[in-house]
Amino acid sequence: MAIQEKSVVTPARFEQGVSWDEWMQSIDRNQDKFRQNYDDTTLNQADVDAIKALMAKPGGPAKVLALGEAWCTDVVRGLPVAARLCEATGLELNIFFRDQHLDIMEEHLYKGEFQSIPVLAFFSADHEYLGHWLEKAKLVREQASLLSEVTSKMRNPDLPKEEREQYMAEYEAFQKGPVWDGWRQAQVTEIRELLEENPK
Repeated sequence: MAIQEKSVVTPARFEQGVSWDEWMQSIDRNQDKFRQNYDDTTLNQADVDAIKALMAKPGGPAKVLALGEAWCTDVVRGLPVAARLCEATGLELNIFFRDQHLDIMEEHLYKGEFQSIPVLAFFSADHEYLGHWLEKAKLVREQASLLSEVTSKMRNPDLPKEEREQYMAEYEAFQKGPVWDGWRQAQVTEIRELLEENPK
């Protein structure tokens, strides 16, 4: 998918983003969940090696622009994966808060309409746009019912405190379990496929 011919994401604008460590210091919520997803992300060495090989090619990926907000569950899961992948491969990651950079978001709308996050936009060292990954892996959409089964229980405003705490514990356990981990792995796979599809 191509962004606008004259993108607002100039090389100078890209440099205005923050690093993963700066993101973690600046967010006002979910630090523990971001840290948990970062710590629990295990990368397949074959994926890391494949992306490094692509980076070594002329015009290959070198930089990643991420858009997110700390309140978003998909960002809580997906941004730490991006951080781990960038650290393992040497890709330069600069992160932007979506609501402060809506002009960038406008270039990466899901289905041309929705401000879905996270956005991960990839660029060459010469700042040529290579493509972007949005929001969540296809596997997450296919298995969305697994998550809704857990979260739907918490939507009843009349739930007794004990039951709400029980369902919250189930939700937290789900976020530490094999399905959630599979969703993180699927994100890495899709990013690798996106970069491999680039004709460069």
